Amino acid sequence: MCDKLLLEVMSMDKADSKLFNTVYWEISEELGIEVAVKIYQMYKGTQVSFPTRLFNHDYVKSRVVVEYDGKNIKQLALKYGYSEKTIRRMLKNRF
Repeated sequence: MCDKLLLEVMSMDKADSKLFNTVYWEISEELGIEVAVKIYQMYKGTQVSFPTRLFNHDYVKSRVVVEYDGKNIKQLALKYGYSEKTIRRMLKNRF
């Protein structure tokens, strides 16, 4: 995006963001026009897929091992978004 157009977009108010394509409008509504423009600049034309889990498997496994108290498998499964079976497997394979 050229500097002149970027300056014009950055000076828009929230009502002007309705001129954006849907995904950029949604981002601007939630996070602001500046963030929508930054995401546009970084990813325009790219198909982006976001994982359903925020943390990687190794980090979750390390936290589960630390937080496990002998009877909180269900709570850990809910907290980290894994099944109870997967939490048990993490604990079993911790070493």
